[in-house]
Amino acid sequence: MRPNLGRVGAGALIAIAALALAGAKGDSSTSTFHAQIDSTPANSSVTLSYTRPPQPASADQARPVVPLGRGAIQVPILMYHYIRINPDPSDALGADLSVTPDSFQQEMDWLQANGYHPVDFDDLRAYFLGVSPLPARPVILTFDDGYRDLYTTAFPILRAHNFKAVAYLVSGFLGFSNNVTREQVQEMAQNGIQIGAHTLSHIDLTKASNDELTRQLVDSKADLETLIGHPVVDFCYPAGRFDGRVVAAVKAAGYQTATTTQPGTQHSVADRYAWTRVRIRGDEGLDKLAADLSPQEPTVMMRFAPSPQPIPVIPRLPLVYPLELPRLVLQEAAEQRPLP
Repeated sequence: MRPNLGRVGAGALIAIAALALAGAKGDSSTSTFHAQIDSTPANSSVTLSYTRPPQPASADQARPVVPLGRGAIQVPILMYHYIRINPDPSDALGADLSVTPDSFQQEMDWLQANGYHPVDFDDLRAYFLGVSPLPARPVILTFDDGYRDLYTTAFPILRAHNFKAVAYLVSGFLGFSNNVTREQVQEMAQNGIQIGAHTLSHIDLTKASNDELTRQLVDSKADLETLIGHPVVDFCYPAGRFDGRVVAAVKAAGYQTATTTQPGTQHSVADRYAWTRVRIRGDEGLDKLAADLSPQEPTVMMRFAPSPQPIPVIPRLPLVYPLELPRLVLQEAAEQRPLP
């Protein structure tokens, strides 16, 4: 299949794919989950792309899963910003956006102990295509803006738990003193972190001209794809601000999903350009996290066996954009923060 990747990826081969279900030994297991490929997807009207090499199933065993066929399902998408101790107690916004490293560690421990399975948007697309069920208690961990502590603090904790996550990056800010570097992005992309776009410079897209709107969406996508070597098809609206014109431009740029800052945990194919999330605030405890993740999607027990057929490996994305992209002239600041 050749999905529409807009101006950036029109020449890229992208197969319908998903990864093999692996590792979970029961409702409390948190082994990394991979969707399992199916040659006859039930929903062929939706384009599915994948952004990592598939991995085969490792064992034939019964596991609780969210079965295929449900049009809307409960999959909380958690929204994080900073993982740090807020350096300025008088900064109310900074405090609200900051989760301390100890609190983040406790939250990941709690998810693991209570049988939650972090998945990513490839897995969610695979589910809605009828390609693969989801594991019990699926959850998506997203990190907005690409602050440096994503790499220095959150990433090691995620790896220690064998958790997937999604990083929404402002491509024009990569390498700034408070943001991740391009080399760090490449390392994370190779180790369980799905990369999504968050524009070039974190502007309010509803106020951008048509040309600037297109540039923010297309050039950030192209820059990240060139950096990590495969398609970037997931987007996050800066500060959650969007309207019909912005949604149409996101679709035209070749993105397949977009997330907001609006609250909610239920998602479907129909609303994939306005998926809601659960904001994780700095002053919340585990009781609030548990409440935000309810209700859980009902599961059934299913048995999976390794596929007898070899699973295709993702093709590398050709460089279809100029190697030297036009760069924004941006004033570096101590912090690049969400719009007020």
